[in-house]
Amino acid sequence: QVQLVESGGGLVQPGGSLRLSCAASGSIFSIYDMGYYRQAPGKQRELVATITRDSNTDYADSVKGRFTISRDNAKNTVYLQMNSLKPEDTAVYCCKIEYRRSRWSDRYNYWGQGTQVTVSS
Repeated sequence: QVQLVESGGGLVQPGGSLRLSCAASGSIFSIYDMGYYRQAPGKQRELVATITRDSNTDYADSVKGRFTISRDNAKNTVYLQMNSLKPEDTAVYCCKIEYRRSRWSDRYNYWGQGTQVTVSS
């Protein structure tokens, strides 16, 4: 089994910052892409940012210049630093990993349960 422990969400005022983290553990041989997605009430889930094992990153246009994704491969952990937060960033943020259970297994995706981020004055 795989576990993803997410932390760092909460309530913040517009212009503030939060740092999300997502730590993976369990039956993991190797992790490839890691990323964060978000879903606001009444909207579809959308990609926020992804990072490859070699730390190549990709961001949604709406967060470029404000959010930074990073990872620590030794800790199987991904981080999302969110600065200059706006009310429209309010959503449930979920992390996702792509991983192998063994050297010979297929790649699988696994989702975290999500953490609420609310940006409001």
